[in-house]
Amino acid sequence: MTMRSMAPSRLVLALVAAGALGGAGATFLTISHVSAAPTAVTVTTPAVASNSAIGAPDFSQIAERYGAAVVNISVSGTKAATDDSQQEPAAQRRGVPGMDPNDPFYEFFRRFQGPNGAMPGQRDQPVRGQGSGFIVSGNGLILTNAHVVRDAKDVTVKLTDRREFQAKVLGSDPKTDVAVLKIEASNLPVVPLGDSHNLRVGEWVLAIGSPFGFENSVSAGVVSAKGRALPDDGFVPFIQTDVAVNPGNSGGPLFNSRGEVIGINSQIFSHTGGYQGLSFAIPIDLAIKIKDQIVATGKASHARLGVAIQDVNQGFADSFKLDKPEGALVANVDKGSPADRAGLQAGDVIRKINGQPIIASNDLSALIGQSAPGQKVAIEIWRQGKREELSAQLGDASDKAGKVAKADESAGKGKLGLALRALEPSERRDSGLATGLVVEGVSGAAELAGVRPSDVVLAVNGTAVKNVEQVREIVSSSNKSVALLIEREGSKIFVPVRIG
Repeated sequence: MTMRSMAPSRLVLALVAAGALGGAGATFLTISHVSAAPTAVTVTTPAVASNSAIGAPDFSQIAERYGAAVVNISVSGTKAATDDSQQEPAAQRRGVPGMDPNDPFYEFFRRFQGPNGAMPGQRDQPVRGQGSGFIVSGNGLILTNAHVVRDAKDVTVKLTDRREFQAKVLGSDPKTDVAVLKIEASNLPVVPLGDSHNLRVGEWVLAIGSPFGFENSVSAGVVSAKGRALPDDGFVPFIQTDVAVNPGNSGGPLFNSRGEVIGINSQIFSHTGGYQGLSFAIPIDLAIKIKDQIVATGKASHARLGVAIQDVNQGFADSFKLDKPEGALVANVDKGSPADRAGLQAGDVIRKINGQPIIASNDLSALIGQSAPGQKVAIEIWRQGKREELSAQLGDASDKAGKVAKADESAGKGKLGLALRALEPSERRDSGLATGLVVEGVSGAAELAGVRPSDVVLAVNGTAVKNVEQVREIVSSSNKSVALLIEREGSKIFVPVRIG
């Protein structure tokens, strides 16, 4: 398993559990991402003294009282040699394990691999790893990360008193990275669960876990931000902290200064795979919802709206006459989806769900993903320069995953810079498009914005276009930028083009 690099900055988003262990040590797992009452035992939390010399709280009472409820998790299992495509980015899927792509023999050995990167006769690969978890009920329920127990056949839980138990994975949810384990024991120490909604930026927090296998290690820091969205993790509004967490901390608890667990440590941003000041935790409120579903049914369910969305940048805000660049821009609506039945259209900007503001597109993904299939939601949209209200009944995300579109946000100045023509009858028939204008040539602002020859322009500023005159008219009445809805290789996406 390898880490996923984030071009162009080469910043690595690494899951902080130790991954498959070879003879030399640990490698890092790659990112692939309701409701009974909580079963945690209520415990009176200890008061935390403040160190007046440095202004930081004294966490020793929390570590002493609740450290025993934090466990070390060891896993072993096998991973099919042809399954690397599920764990690695596309650019790495057909590589040669352990070889530098610049090695002169790299291409020679790559040619002998199977279609999914496996060498002929290669057997399933062993998987061993370590992580952390914490006990939430005296009869042995444990919360951890889904990636900690991924591909595991044997899961061993070790307590601070050195007792070891074979654990059963009751269920895991890759979308939120939450898993629930069960060990056969009673009268176990438990952690008290807090409310992550009440967490404040700047508040002191404490992590306990097993970084690099060093069990029950304690580290502290502050909350850097709330509601962070990470690549490929649209279902989770992460808590960002500067608490030092490293491989092996995954699945461990994040405490507030009152000794309540308010998150599950899950991921880090890093150039090296080690801690560099940015760590992320799953809010405990979300984790408990997932835990309750898994305990009740063995799995977690997520809702689906059925739209491809983009962030609203300043160019889009200017194009759609929005007062500020906020909301989720609908690039495409899946036919027959809840969004389609509700009347959502490409070009709508979703601004609120059930009265809750949508600032960025990931806010919408998190809200919908945490909702229950079948739930009805009120949707406030911005369409053609005015506010409208719609209602939708959400579907099940397991039926069909929604898509998030991405657009090149660069733009230039000047005229639009497009040479357009109408679709030929044969092109309309083959593409299934009733109208649209094919991009024959591109230059200037449109080229800088990322429009390509052979793209099909479907709409400008939310208005469907049938001829070049319509485009000219819309562009001439636009002051700063226009939003082009284009179809490219079967997918629809909005591209902002700054024209002035």
